[in-house]
Amino acid sequence: MILAIDSGNIESAYVVVDETLKPLEFAKVENDWLNENIPVIINRYRVKQVAIEHVACYGMAVGKEVFDTCVWIGRFTETTFRHIDISEVIPIYRKDEKLNICQSMKTNDSNIRRALIDRFAQHDFKNGKGTKKEPDFFFGFKADIWSGMAVAVTYYDLYLNRQKAG
Repeated sequence: MILAIDSGNIESAYVVVDETLKPLEFAKVENDWLNENIPVIINRYRVKQVAIEHVACYGMAVGKEVFDTCVWIGRFTETTFRHIDISEVIPIYRKDEKLNICQSMKTNDSNIRRALIDRFAQHDFKNGKGTKKEPDFFFGFKADIWSGMAVAVTYYDLYLNRQKAG
């Protein structure tokens, strides 16, 4: 099981996926709630891998929100280390997501979402969600939850799938 977190300065999205990358639990929540509940999520799903989207420098000036996000990344990492027997929390950078999922640094959120739908949707090839009566792979996804899924997929492809193949 993988816990993937798309960190933000006030709220963060998280996704728990199984070994087939099927989403088991996901939400966008306040950071305090997520930090308190990381141990609960880890225990509930017996999570063994944690991937957190990290901030990278691209040479541009940044504001308070970015630095606040960095603090939360550190807090989530510390909480994880206290509650899971692993040696590292894997940082996933946005550039890695872009290259892994779309094979281009020029891609944007909508391109990533489209690529995820193309990869995983089973019958609703327009938005991947389906309906309440006929849910598809991404039923219930919204906003930053898509980014959390991109973190999970990138971690799986770059680390877990490569280990299986290697």
